[in-house]
Amino acid sequence: MLVFSELALRRGQRLLLQNFSAAIHAGYKVGVTGRNGTGKSSLFALIRGEVGADAGEFQRPARMEIAHLAQETPALARAALDFVMDGDAELRATEVRLAAAEASQDAAGQARAHEQLHAIDGYTATARAARLLVGLGFAASDGARPVSDFSGGWRMRLNLAQCLMARSDLLLLDEPTNHLDLDTVLWLATELQRYPGTLLVISHDRDFLDAFTTHTLHLERQSATLYNGNYSSCEQQRAEHMRQREREYAAQKKRLAHLQKFVDRFKAKASKARQAQSRVKQIERIQLVEPAHWASPFSFDFGTPARLPSPLLKAEALRCGYGPEAIIVDDARFSLEPGDRIGVLGRNGAGKSTLIRTIAGELGAVGGKLMRDERLVVGYFHQHQVDALNPGRSCVQHLAALAPEVREQELRDYLGRFDFRGDRVFEPVGGFSGGEKARLALALLVWQRPNLLLLDEPTNHLDLEMRHALELALLDYAGATIIVAHDRHLLSACSDRFWLVAEGRLRDFDGDLEDYAAWLARGGDQPVGAPGAAPAAGSAADRRRAAAARREQERPLRAALQRAERAMEQLQQQLEHYEKEMSDPALYSAQPERAQELARAQGECRKQLEQAEADWLEAAETLEAYRADDAG
Repeated sequence: MLVFSELALRRGQRLLLQNFSAAIHAGYKVGVTGRNGTGKSSLFALIRGEVGADAGEFQRPARMEIAHLAQETPALARAALDFVMDGDAELRATEVRLAAAEASQDAAGQARAHEQLHAIDGYTATARAARLLVGLGFAASDGARPVSDFSGGWRMRLNLAQCLMARSDLLLLDEPTNHLDLDTVLWLATELQRYPGTLLVISHDRDFLDAFTTHTLHLERQSATLYNGNYSSCEQQRAEHMRQREREYAAQKKRLAHLQKFVDRFKAKASKARQAQSRVKQIERIQLVEPAHWASPFSFDFGTPARLPSPLLKAEALRCGYGPEAIIVDDARFSLEPGDRIGVLGRNGAGKSTLIRTIAGELGAVGGKLMRDERLVVGYFHQHQVDALNPGRSCVQHLAALAPEVREQELRDYLGRFDFRGDRVFEPVGGFSGGEKARLALALLVWQRPNLLLLDEPTNHLDLEMRHALELALLDYAGATIIVAHDRHLLSACSDRFWLVAEGRLRDFDGDLEDYAAWLARGGDQPVGAPGAAPAAGSAADRRRAAAARREQERPLRAALQRAERAMEQLQQQLEHYEKEMSDPALYSAQPERAQELARAQGECRKQLEQAEADWLEAAETLEAYRADDAG
């Protein structure tokens, strides 16, 4: 059991925690959450004994075996499989004793060593280590390669495998999903469900935490609270607590009213369309937990793009790769309209990032056609975006390079929405944390008001508050989005449909992330159409033509859906304008004719809104019925 009693913890002169008391019992699986800089990693250092408490007490069993995820790995010549097996310290110690006993022909010592190996499953250690490597995305042959052969991200996976290999009482994982793809995150969550000891995991991926945690330790405002339940439960408990603090909660009424527009739009007739029901559930969940984020320093939106051409771009027989001899994605066919919200699925290395880079124009198409509207403005956030920042420049200088004509105060006000305040906006970004650099990169992208967003792992280094703000901004965004992410919550909440990159092809995936997890569990078979569907008849060319024809037939239905949605948004805004003007009591005595004119306009606007809602529901139901008939 880990016991904290009236604990205070500092980093330098900065107070991170004070008066913290809690008990973490054996077997707890605890998600450790909170904004960057609240003391999560420092708390782990305290548990490991690397730092001491500044006040109060911390107690843990003297013989507790602790495993933790190392953040760096030197370029070792040791084979990857051996490196992973090094995580089991008792195994290695027993092997040393066995070798010594064999060298000295000590039969009794050999017997004791073999008995110990049997007790600790030492004879299966090689197989267990190999299974961990495969689960983390390594090829079977990678185990023999030296650690120095792997890049930084893959070395982090080796660290994670070594950590999981350890036979520990307490496992400490600090941001284990960084550098992982969605498939590996799903595997890791399942692996952690089986861990028998006490587990503490720092993560900003709420769906990952929800999959296995039994408790949540949330840090904020120099305090920490241990909640029963996973992160979603913690978030709702915090939201309820905030609701009881009316004065503080009042500051969020404006944002809640904004969210309510979406709920009001669909809720009354949501039972008529599964797609509408799904959207309402997403928004109602956001509304349910929104008070938990009342103190968030982040509040931004992508703004309305200057132009929203239709289509934004169109691909025909597109070939993506690195030359004719290295085709990664072949014969891709799609059209992107304003309002499309697409999540991209596929195994690590299948070609998701290659596809995104080609659409962004960073990679040239190897073949086929990729036709861009001349008014297309692409906002591309890629995995290594933070590396493109100039370390010697400040936040203001980076933004001023995009907008040299804008006053400095206006730039500072904008950066404040991303929590860059005071003198921080003038400091060189070379000294910023990974999370701060990611926020700045996102701020620069938002400033450009793109009409197509390409987001390749946008949540790396972002804390939960910033992820929540990004989710809200994406839900309100009028342009098209294509998202590659290992954060299942963001991917699910901000995608209306999915693409699957598999076997060198791009296909529509007729399912949700649970269907995708099931598809992976089956070994990734049947990539075309709905998961579990019978294989399509005919040749591969026939199937490609059938899929293309299906997308072509669906296109006018999706376009009608998007037109109705944009109309509802505009009419709702117009209605709010009328209601605001008519709420002035002086209007009726000073300008009675204007009041009558507004009343007539309001009535007409309501009729048009009802018609737009009916058009939306009809289009949604038609598309749903078409897909059901096609699946049947």
